[in-house]
Amino acid sequence: MVRDVEDVIIKTIARIMVPIMQVYSLYVYVHGHISPGGGFQGGCIMAASFILLAVAFNLGEAKRRLKEKAIAVFCSLGVFIYAWTGVVPLFFGGNFLDYSKWSHILPGGEVMARYYGMAFIELGVQIAVMAVMVSIFLDLVTAGRHEEVLGKDDDGFYSR
Repeated sequence: MVRDVEDVIIKTIARIMVPIMQVYSLYVYVHGHISPGGGFQGGCIMAASFILLAVAFNLGEAKRRLKEKAIAVFCSLGVFIYAWTGVVPLFFGGNFLDYSKWSHILPGGEVMARYYGMAFIELGVQIAVMAVMVSIFLDLVTAGRHEEVLGKDDDGFYSR
């Protein structure tokens, strides 16, 4: 009986905290250009929200919300966004990560192009960090056996 009450409290708090953490993660990303924070910190907060789901509910719930194939796609997508942001200026005669060359494509001149360039870089970092952190967590919890369905036993530990 006590375990059920504890589960209800933990699950209720997790339902409240996960959306707040995800919105805060986006806030940290958006304000990362002008204040401490950015892609890495926002990605860690976003990953922590999915890890909270796994801890509060179970691993299956977290996997249902963020599938392993999606994690792999996000890892690649984040690196691709970062790399593409650096490579595009090379086509316009600039250096790698020369954000001012984005002004040939984006509106607002060189100053806004630098802003957009930093935003793209931070977005790539946030996506990659979130996916890698969740992937590391899943590797640690499942001991690398992702394809096996894990469930909680009577003691609350994951087992095969």
